[in-house]
Amino acid sequence: MTRVELAGFVLGSPDPARLARFYRDLLGWTIKAEDPTWVALRSPDAARPTLAVQLETEHRPPTWPTVADHQQMQAHLDLRVDDLDAACRLAESLGAVRADVQPNIDGADGETVVVHLDPDGHPFCLFTTAAPD
Repeated sequence: MTRVELAGFVLGSPDPARLARFYRDLLGWTIKAEDPTWVALRSPDAARPTLAVQLETEHRPPTWPTVADHQQMQAHLDLRVDDLDAACRLAESLGAVRADVQPNIDGADGETVVVHLDPDGHPFCLFTTAAPD
């Protein structure tokens, strides 16, 4: 069987360097490649997957949650954290905005999730998993 692995994830941005700095500071990753149209980030612990940001001059932020006839979210990042409150404060200090709609902030499914929008409007989730009883 052929092996397939996720090598990276790419976000579009009108300002790749700015958005890459946001994720660099949020994740604690390093910039591994950069030019005016492309910036790639990598975890200090692994070469893959990378998170890259590419220039999209016609970028339109997605609407969260989805609304008919508006730009829809195509994908989002789920970021597991050990301290949800601290991670939310960090994200917001870097320019993220807490989304108005929070579908799983109560932890009912064993995960507490807080949805944010990055500086270009891409939704991402910060979440913690409840410790087993």
